[in-house]
Formats: sequence, structure tokens, C-alpha cells
Amino acid sequence: MLGIIGGSGVQNLEGINWEGEIDISTPFGQPSSPVKLGEIGGKKIAFITRHGPGHTFTPTEVPYRANIWALKKVGVTAILSVSAVGSLKEEFAPGDFVIIDDFIDKTFARENTFFKDLGVVAHTPLAPAACPTLKEIVKKAAKEAGVDLKEGGVYVCIEGPQFSTMAESKMHQQWGASIVGMTNATEFRLAREAGLCYLSISMVTDYDVWKEHKVDAQEVLKVMAANISKAQKLIPYIVKHFDDNPECVCHLLNKNAVVTDPTKVTDDIREIIDFLLE
Repeated sequence: MLGIIGGSGVQNLEGINWEGEIDISTPFGQPSSPVKLGEIGGKKIAFITRHGPGHTFTPTEVPYRANIWALKKVGVTAILSVSAVGSLKEEFAPGDFVIIDDFIDKTFARENTFFKDLGVVAHTPLAPAACPTLKEIVKKAAKEAGVDLKEGGVYVCIEGPQFSTMAESKMHQQWGASIVGMTNATEFRLAREAGLCYLSISMVTDYDVWKEHKVDAQEVLKVMAANISKAQKLIPYIVKHFDDNPECVCHLLNKNAVVTDPTKVTDDIREIIDFLLE
């Protein structure tokens, strides 16, 4: 099943039949929202509102671990992220959709691993970052939907909720980043630890402050509204081509990550590890 994490507007998809919601408790607390289950063209999807109903969680406060756990619990095998971002390159203009190929993670105040306080150490590979299987599906779907999609995005993830300073924005460019956002690197890390495919589609709302223009939340929302309508059109085509049991390297990259002596793992912790590693 394909899982989608996005804003509340994204869920108004063409041809969707929403079937209900499930409240899921996880070892890491409650998700941002109930998991919404639906069907498009005979294929099931699951949806979580990233910042909660009414956009109440800051990027730091989003319960990322609970969100990923809940999606896996309902049978999700791959996650499509849809989010608003700022552009650090002239060629990625407001209104563009960009596939993210890699991440730079600058966050410092959030939980970005399942393997904390468990007494278990796991070193999960994070390369390649973009799921190759999902990437090809999304590219094919974009052509059919008539949605222009650009590649080559390197996403620098900042803590937020403030936008970058001028100096930070120009530093991110020097690092080779092309997109700036506040959430996706954390989701990607956790999805990889959980053995799930993950792909980020970034919807550019503005040129970041490097271009010496004001980055204003209200202006961002205006561009975001137009972007959401394109996302609502694109996602059904992605679901159409999605294989519920994709053969993909992403599902294998966490298999040998745990280095802790198995005899040191308690039964209750073993249940968590077994779920993550299947």
C-alpha cells in the first residue's frame, strides 16, 4: 500500500473514495492525525496530515516516529511525501515540482531515529536516498498527468519554524543544496530504518531569502494553493502505477543494521525491533 504524508489540502484527490480513519497508538506516541484510508481505482492508500488537523504542530513538534510507525502498521510499504519548500536555485522556480534525490540534515531538536533509549544500536545506510522504484513511477505518472517535474533536488532540512537568515541561505547554496525545507529529512531517516521506500516531491513556493526578496508566510500559502491543485491531479496517476509489493533495494537496507548482541535485548524491545526489521 502507498502511504502519503502531506498537508490537509493534498487529500482532496481526484477519484478518491475515503473509507474511514484509524486511530493508532504506537510505542512512540500518537501520530499527527488518524490514518485516513481510501481507494483510488481499486488500489488502497493511507494518508497522514503531517502537521496535524489545522496545522498545529511545528516542524520540530511533528511526531515523526509515530507517523512512520502508524503507516507501516496499516500495511504501507512505500511513502510519498508532498511538502512546500523554498528554492536555492534559479532554475527551480515557484510553482515547480522537484523530485528530491538527497538530503542534508541540519536539524538538532527532534527525534530522528527509532533506536534511542532502546538499548539497541543500529547503523542504517542512508544512500541512495531517493527510492529508485518510486522515482520511476512518479516520473511516468507526471508525464501522463501533464505535470512538469524536475529532478536533481538536494534538500537541506532546517529545524524551523523560522525561515533561514540571508547568511544561512547563501551557505546552503555553497553546500550544494537546491531546496530548503523543515521536515523531509527526518521522515526519510525513519522510513529507511523501518524498511519503507520513501520519495519526496517538493512543491516550490518561493525563492529563499538568498535572492534578496522577502519570504512571507502568507505569500507562500498563496503559491501553495496552486501547487496543491497540481498535486491532487498527480497523485492518482502515481497510485495507478504503484505496485503494492515493490521489489526495491529500500526494503533490504535496514536488515543488517543492528549491531547489538541479541542476548542483551529484552522481549518487549525485541517486539519493536522485529516490527521495524520484519
